[in-house]
Amino acid sequence: MRIRIALLSALALSPSLSAQNPVQVPASVNSGLVMDAAGPEQRKSLGAIYLIVCPATGAGTGFLLDSGVVVTNSHVIGTCTADQVIGITAANQRIRFRKVVTDLVRDLAVLVPERDLGRGFKLAVRDNPVPGTTVSTWGYPLLYDGASPLLSVGYVSGYRADDSRGARVKHIVVNGAFNHGNSGGPLLISRSSEVIGIVVLTYHFYPPVVKQAIDVLAKQNFGFMIGTRTSASGQNEQVSEGQVTAMVLDEFYQKTQVMIGEAICASELKAVLREHSSELPTPVAPSAARVSSVSAQAASLSR
Repeated sequence: MRIRIALLSALALSPSLSAQNPVQVPASVNSGLVMDAAGPEQRKSLGAIYLIVCPATGAGTGFLLDSGVVVTNSHVIGTCTADQVIGITAANQRIRFRKVVTDLVRDLAVLVPERDLGRGFKLAVRDNPVPGTTVSTWGYPLLYDGASPLLSVGYVSGYRADDSRGARVKHIVVNGAFNHGNSGGPLLISRSSEVIGIVVLTYHFYPPVVKQAIDVLAKQNFGFMIGTRTSASGQNEQVSEGQVTAMVLDEFYQKTQVMIGEAICASELKAVLREHSSELPTPVAPSAARVSSVSAQAASLSR
């Protein structure tokens, strides 16, 4: 009871809640210290990693393929259209996109940039490394330290067929620290630049009834109203005690760390690229000038 009274008192002192506000697009990516410590191969990888932001719904990670397109999860893009999505490179350059191709079943999105970004990661020929193989991903977990790209390392625990969206999608199960913000990042065999998967989720050990209860509370727009918030549409709305409770519980539900995560296998991405080949640009062999430009970018990151 004391905890409840303390919570309500704090909310009364600060009645404007921001949990549902549109995402604030970071002004920059804080990569200086990481770049200073990284070696040549890691700097090359970081040059192909992007913070992907949908201002209306959230943020995550994306990565550049050697074909010139950027890959992330469809849930990272959310409701944003191509002209609304923003990519930020490790060198603090903003990238805009002219097209987004999504596959909701596989939870993948392919973004076509407005300009040539050079070459990025390659997709691995095989995406079934033996359990125990060390893997890693670069990403932006929880927009840590003002959106600093961080390396997460783990190992392959096994495989799972996810059928929650109506079709069987091959997932790699990883024993590693994947957090919100890592979604959409490339899963790599450590010390390799070949992509074997796309980070998609962390494991929730809570039973489904817990999430159902939180969702019910989140819809309780009646009762004791204790504050206001700005909706995704920009409108101010009152917030009930039940909805505030749902916000707090959802933070625990979403961000409780368990050292098990999953990545969509690279073969699933290959299928998306193949199925939508008519909508995507045809890969072009790099010219000498383009190779020189990419080398110059890599050199600038290493300074």
